[in-house]
Amino acid sequence: MATVVKHRNVNIVLLEPGEELAAHCHAGDIAIVADRQGWWTRFVGPDGQVDSYDVPYASRNEALWAAKAAAEFGLD
Repeated sequence: MATVVKHRNVNIVLLEPGEELAAHCHAGDIAIVADRQGWWTRFVGPDGQVDSYDVPYASRNEALWAAKAAAEFGLD
């Protein structure tokens, strides 16, 4: 089940394997998603578009800290 961490009024959604981003995230949310390459920080835009950093993080914790840092600076 997805876990939501609220930081600076931004929802950071930690998805479990097999969970769909679109089913758990809304505009302005940041999702943490794992694949074979690592842990990705995905940003959900106002029209549902998804953007990401160029490379994944080695751990879920690193991705979470990156998401918190992004929330500190705002997503506008």
